[in-house]
Amino acid sequence: TSIYRISLDAMSGDHGAAVVVPAAVRALKDFSDLHLVLVGDEQQLRETLANESGYDESRLSLRHASQVVEMDDVPALALKKKKDSSMRVAIDLVKSGDVEACVSAGNTGALMATAKFVLKTLKGIDRPAIMTAMPSLHGHTHVLDLGANIDCSAEQLLQFGIMGSAAVEAVEDCECPRIGLLNVGAEAIKGSAVVKGASQLLDSSAVNYIGFVEGDDIYTSDVDVVVCDGFMGNVALKTSEGLAKMISTRLKESFTQSWLTKLSGLVAFPVLKSFRRSIDPRRYNGASLLGLNGIVVKSHGGADALAFENAIKIARLEAQKNIPQRITALMADSLE
Repeated sequence: TSIYRISLDAMSGDHGAAVVVPAAVRALKDFSDLHLVLVGDEQQLRETLANESGYDESRLSLRHASQVVEMDDVPALALKKKKDSSMRVAIDLVKSGDVEACVSAGNTGALMATAKFVLKTLKGIDRPAIMTAMPSLHGHTHVLDLGANIDCSAEQLLQFGIMGSAAVEAVEDCECPRIGLLNVGAEAIKGSAVVKGASQLLDSSAVNYIGFVEGDDIYTSDVDVVVCDGFMGNVALKTSEGLAKMISTRLKESFTQSWLTKLSGLVAFPVLKSFRRSIDPRRYNGASLLGLNGIVVKSHGGADALAFENAIKIARLEAQKNIPQRITALMADSLE
C-alpha cells in the first residue's frame, strides 16, 4: 500500500497547533495510508500532542521551525525575512520530495507567493489558481480562481479551465467534467473582451466546455467546474459562506421563538441537521493551489479541527491522483 506523506503548517491560521494537532490525529485515525509531518515550534507541538491519544505515533513526525508567518504579514516580506517559518519549511518539504503535499491555514498571499517561489509553476501555466468545491443541488461545483489572480488574461482563464478539468476529473472520477465560464449572462454578446476571448479559447481546447454560466449556476446547474478571475471567484465564495451562516442563524432563531416553535424544531431536528450538514462550509474546507510543481492545499484561517482535517483529506486525494502530472498532460493536449 502506498503511503501518502503530507506536511502540515502547524502554526498557521487563527488557532495554530490547537487546531492542527487534533486534526492531524483525526486524519491518522481515519486513513491508515497517511504519514503526517507537523511543522512548527517543536516544544509547543509536543505539549499539544500530549493531550492526544489512540493514534499511530510511527506515522507522525515533527519538524522544528523557528518562525511563524502571521496572518497580516506582507507576502514579499514573509518570503524574504521568514525563511525558517513553519509555512516555508512545510513547502520546502514538498520541493525536496520528503512529502507529496502540504496543508496550511496561513496568510493566503504569503502561501501563494512562497509556494510559487519554492515550487515554481508547471510548464504552460503563467500563474497558479485557487480552486475549491462549493455546495450545489447536485452535490458540489468546483470554482477557480478564488482570489489569487484579481486580473486575468483570456489565456490565463483558459489555463484555469484546463487545470480545473484535470483536477476534477481525477478527484471526482468524473469523465470529461463540464467546464463553464462565469459571466453576466449566458448570451454570446455579453461580457468583457477578456471573457469573450477566453470563451473562444476554451471552445477550441481539449476540455469539455459548455459555455457561459451565471452566478446562480454554481449552485443549480449541471456544471462541474466554473472558471472566473480571482475577483469574481472570491466574491462568490464569501457570499456563499455568508449566506450559509445567515440561513443557519435565521433557522435557529425561528425555531427558538416560543414553546410551539421549539416543539416544531424538535420534530424537524433530523431534517435540519441533514440540511445544516449539507451546507456546512467546514465540510468544503480546503482550497487547492493548482498549477504548481507540487501539491499545496489552503485551509480557511478560522478552521476548526473538522475543517482542517477536510483540507488534509483533499491533499491526500490529490497526492493519490498525482494532480500536477495530470494537469501537465492535459496542458500538452490542449496546446497541440
